[in-house]
Amino acid sequence: MSTLAPLRLLREPWNASEGNQSNATSGAGGAWCQGLDIPNELFLTLGLVSLVENLLVVAAILKNRNLHSPMYYFICCLAVSDMLVSVSNLAETLFMLLMEHGVLVIRASIVRHMNNVIDMLICSSVVSSLSFLGVIAVDRYITIFYALRYHSIMTLQRAVVTMVSVWLASTVSSTVFITYYRNNAILLCLIGFFLFMLVLMLVLYIHMFALARHHLCSISSQQKQPTVYRSSSLKGAVTLTILLGVFFICWGPFFFHLILIVTCPTNPFCTCFFSYFNLFLILVICNSVVDPLIYAFRSQELRRTLREVV
Repeated sequence: MSTLAPLRLLREPWNASEGNQSNATSGAGGAWCQGLDIPNELFLTLGLVSLVENLLVVAAILKNRNLHSPMYYFICCLAVSDMLVSVSNLAETLFMLLMEHGVLVIRASIVRHMNNVIDMLICSSVVSSLSFLGVIAVDRYITIFYALRYHSIMTLQRAVVTMVSVWLASTVSSTVFITYYRNNAILLCLIGFFLFMLVLMLVLYIHMFALARHHLCSISSQQKQPTVYRSSSLKGAVTLTILLGVFFICWGPFFFHLILIVTCPTNPFCTCFFSYFNLFLILVICNSVVDPLIYAFRSQELRRTLREVV
């Protein structure tokens, strides 16, 4: 069964013996504790779709000079992060398939080095992807609440410093994670980082939605068009729900898995939850597929450039 290399380390808690885990699983009982057998073809298909989507986003932004702005640079970096998820997934799944069928024979030492490289890629992509989701939220917040000062606040130089800082921090943190992944403190840092990003996005997007709703209310009261106001408010609420819902659904189960590893590694019900780890990985990869649809393809200018690129 295919799993992403670095996340495979977290498939089951390391502070519980194999015997205890099997007993806990049988104790929790039932077929639902056996997990899901997700075929390698699904990992490959999602990885390819995500890779193509995000490559198109990067190509469109690089091609069109009208898209050379901090906002689109952040979207481009998010696409690159999602591409790393796809490339890591594709590389590991292909190598596993080739080795399972005896097509590729590699020494154990080389396999370990390959795993380390894939570990670095996927961990960097996870941290950078979450970071750029937060950066995009902050950028949109500044666009709405400080519209007149946006270009003086979010200068190209500051945007470049932000991007470089995120990539540097992602690389360093991934190195620390691979080295000390058995330390609960490292997992707590990852969990805290996810919760911080979740709260940040919740606060910023809800505040932006509240402001937009207030403006629509003022306009509709002046023009006496309550139907337009209700329609726009509903559309904004749906957009907000999709934005935050996709983030939570795609990333929540994986980080909840980490929380259980720290809090109840030998509990029977937690052990049953661990058996669905591959499903959580599929959701993480699905996030790489959905991100371009939410953050990039909604731009009319970018869609026009995409048609030219294709």
